[in-house]
Amino acid sequence: MRRDEFTEMRAFLEVAQERSFTRAASKLGVTRSALSHTISALEARLGVRLLSRTTRDVAPTAAGARLVETIQPHFESIAAGISALGALRDTPSGTVRLVCPDDAVELVFRSRLPAFLRDYPDITVELIVDNGFTNIVERQFDAGVRLGEAIARDMVAVRIGPDISYAVVGSPGYFAARTVPSTPHDLTDHNCVNLRLPTSGALYAWEFEKDGREFSVRVEGQLVMSNIGPAINAALDGAGLSYVPRDLVRQYCDSGQLNEVLADWAPTFQGYHLYYPSRRHPSPAFSGFVEAFRYRHR
Repeated sequence: MRRDEFTEMRAFLEVAQERSFTRAASKLGVTRSALSHTISALEARLGVRLLSRTTRDVAPTAAGARLVETIQPHFESIAAGISALGALRDTPSGTVRLVCPDDAVELVFRSRLPAFLRDYPDITVELIVDNGFTNIVERQFDAGVRLGEAIARDMVAVRIGPDISYAVVGSPGYFAARTVPSTPHDLTDHNCVNLRLPTSGALYAWEFEKDGREFSVRVEGQLVMSNIGPAINAALDGAGLSYVPRDLVRQYCDSGQLNEVLADWAPTFQGYHLYYPSRRHPSPAFSGFVEAFRYRHR
């Protein structure tokens, strides 16, 4: 394969996987117009349309999907081979690409990343925040991060954090004019900060448990957020009640900036796990990352 043909194929694969010329161009380090010209040249050379373009979406045609299926395994093999060369170095090197929810950054990575980066100076960590159920294979991530209950069985799962308990919190100012809820069903009378689930588009139903009974409550309120961080800030600002990981608001509860309610009903979930395909051959950099962040019960 000539060099220009290899460049065209790689460019096409990035656009097909990203479903966006803009995102693919950013990953490849080229301009959007240059990438569009490359794809047009490839389509002209092959004599077939590979991508269907609209104002909102880019998707492979039937011919494009067939080409993706044909060439993707070869590009993955090339990438794996290049990563394997890192094993010949004295220290692991390369890039580890992860996708994770926003609260996992605070709960798992923030306190431990500095030591890892210091111990592995030749490894770059790319941490993408996305609260949806991202397809890590299609988006070419080395791994994703989810709570243990949400990981598909065909994935390798490595626990990287302890169990997580959730809390309903509000500011003293919010409660000054309202009755404190005594049961989760009382939340229907409160202004609650909802969380929009990016994958389904639905609003998250707050989960509770007591005496072995688990149930959910659909709350209402004036604010809808897509991330945990802004939901915590909304509670601090007195805008409503928020349902968030307890460890993220412990300092505010201890200082009196927030009050926790319904503590007897608070559920606990399996901690965060790294997950990745079982068929993937991990690079030395990724193996080092997994071992560094593997959770060890204390």
